[in-house]
Amino acid sequence: MVVWMRRFEAPNYHNHKGTVTSTSMCSLRCGIFLLQSDEGTSFRAENTKTMEPQTKRWKGSECDTDSWVAYPVLSDEQSQDVGLVEAYAAPIVNKKETSRLVRELNSLYPLNDLQHVKRVRAVKEKGSPHPLEVLVCLVSDAPAMKVVSIDSLLPSDGVKSDGLGEPFVVKVPARPPLTRPQFEQASKHWPTSFHEDKQVTVALRGELFSAPQKARMHVYMTSALTAARAANELGMEAVGAVMVDPAMERIVAVGHDCRGDHPLHHAVMVCVDLVARSQGGGCYTYDRYPACSFTSLTSDPVQKIPGAEASSQPYICTGYDLYVTREPCVMCAMALVHSRIGRVFYGSASADGAFGTKYKIHSQKDLNHRFEVYKGVLGKQCEDLNSLDGHVKKGK
Repeated sequence: MVVWMRRFEAPNYHNHKGTVTSTSMCSLRCGIFLLQSDEGTSFRAENTKTMEPQTKRWKGSECDTDSWVAYPVLSDEQSQDVGLVEAYAAPIVNKKETSRLVRELNSLYPLNDLQHVKRVRAVKEKGSPHPLEVLVCLVSDAPAMKVVSIDSLLPSDGVKSDGLGEPFVVKVPARPPLTRPQFEQASKHWPTSFHEDKQVTVALRGELFSAPQKARMHVYMTSALTAARAANELGMEAVGAVMVDPAMERIVAVGHDCRGDHPLHHAVMVCVDLVARSQGGGCYTYDRYPACSFTSLTSDPVQKIPGAEASSQPYICTGYDLYVTREPCVMCAMALVHSRIGRVFYGSASADGAFGTKYKIHSQKDLNHRFEVYKGVLGKQCEDLNSLDGHVKKGK
């Protein structure tokens, strides 16, 4: 059967001996090339109408983007439960007194740290003798007294208690909600203002990325999986990483765990160094590892303009996306901070992970660079790599 396919311009991938290598497998479901590093094979661009499947391909390589969801790794402020604080509230028995009561209470007990909390709430219970309730003050701000009453809370020369019933204790959110789940939780206790970040809301539903975007994400993470398997075959941990330029929709570098040569050569560190190599820098070579490759940027026409290199070339990983099979450690996370990474996508969590499991380096306010992190991209396939690591460790 003849299958007609669109032609794509494949990027040139360089290994560290100067020869050109590339990838060959195509995912017809996605309609885009699945970039996978072949073991030392040279790249061949052929104008053919058909493409035979590789004899050696990892199980489940077809682009089934419905089998996984990328969820955001939010900061602690966004992901933790909204804390509660106790306050005194009182029923408004005379609705006509509401405006005056709110004005006078705001003057006596301004609730400066609870600007997100609405002062008055409607009573939803049917048959209630009073339609509204108002926050009087925080329990911590109330004067010392043996018996709590509305008169003891309100000084005689302050708020007139006309129209107010006896106080009772309620719990209100101690800080403003930042996400819709926090808002829904806070609203169960007391009405709260909420300035919604639509992108975060959509991301928490797992609906941030469109089908074409997920197809590309699937491709990039599959390349990382292929690199991880190559590392495993060489007796190292099955962790792979891929650096992507999302603006150009091209892979910049592919790396995997290389700790057989150096204890600091984690997959992410290798990938960052290969990005530097693509920009004419870099500290190490990875000649022994055909799966570790990078796209040379020297062929970019803008680089040939005298004096244009400094301004046009990004600072290492500025604006790039990283796809890595396993959640990075603290060392790798800080390298990504320094490299000014744009976004990070990882497949499976790690016990010492720095992007959600143990720390959240990407959202630390005291760092000078923060970025988005998403987890779960091809999560099942990435988790399956852990069993390969077990076999490697047993064999050592």
